[in-house]
Amino acid sequence: MSKKNIGSSFNDFLKDEAMLEGATAVAIKRVIAWQIGEEMKAQHMTKTELAKRMHTSRAALNRLLDEEDPSLTLTTLRVPLQPWVRR
Repeated sequence: MSKKNIGSSFNDFLKDEAMLEGATAVAIKRVIAWQIGEEMKAQHMTKTELAKRMHTSRAALNRLLDEEDPSLTLTTLRVPLQPWVRR
């Protein structure tokens, strides 16, 4: 006897509750923050050095790396992260 899913998916639930876009943005920000942190470790780079390379303040970098801080949006990240984007 095979099991079938009953009801809709979690993504459908989030969409129905108008929460999908926000949840997706938070998830993407968390991944980006984690990836930047890992790259900083790999390059033995301090937050101060990274902030200088990104032409931003250390406070702005701290907001970027804070996975729980919703004030920094993906649009805000686009310009400072361009030097880091691998093509």
